Amino acid sequence: MGSGDIQHIDGPEGFAKAFKVSRETLGKLVTYADLLKRWQKTINLVAPGSLDDVWHRHFADSAQLLAHAPADTRTWLDLGSGAGFPGLVLAIMNSENSQARHTLIESDSRKAAFLREVARTTATPVDILCMRIESGETHAKVNSAQCVTARALAPMLRLAGLVAPYFAPGSLGLFLKGREVAVELEEAARAWDLSYELRRSVTDADGRVVLLTALQSRGALKSRNEG
Repeated sequence: MGSGDIQHIDGPEGFAKAFKVSRETLGKLVTYADLLKRWQKTINLVAPGSLDDVWHRHFADSAQLLAHAPADTRTWLDLGSGAGFPGLVLAIMNSENSQARHTLIESDSRKAAFLREVARTTATPVDILCMRIESGETHAKVNSAQCVTARALAPMLRLAGLVAPYFAPGSLGLFLKGREVAVELEEAARAWDLSYELRRSVTDADGRVVLLTALQSRGALKSRNEG
């Protein structure tokens, strides 16, 4: 599926055609979808209205990020993973790549339990941490990642602060955003020195993918320049 080509992904076959995944990977996503519907009955994992459109609203929306990352990306970090979007979808799609290591951070213990069950059932190699993103303990445990992802976690101003401890020179941030992304980036730029590109979402005409390539607090930058 090329950038800007918006088409509706209505099920496994459409997803496989759009993203060229193997039969094994597709089978894992089918299992994921079944578990999501089962667990949704007792835990609010996704908006109820989106459950019948999971292949487009959640799976395809998440999967599009893979095309924006360098092919040799080895360390992936997903912040505020929730029901696993985009982090667990990317981990499943990368599960045949033995070099890729995915870490998901989700502080809600029930959602973390769901993520572990999907990972176990689909035999997907992924580290799931039930910890707070902003905790110093989490920072020390995870360190930095080559690619940091998030969806519907926070406005860009707050998101930048959450991402910064995991961002190193050469890191890439991939964030799924909606129609207010330009306003969010303008607000974030008051406190953060950002380098980024915007790409159109392939699942939502109003959606955008933020490709963040550099991030530094303006306060830290000012202190360094004055030193």
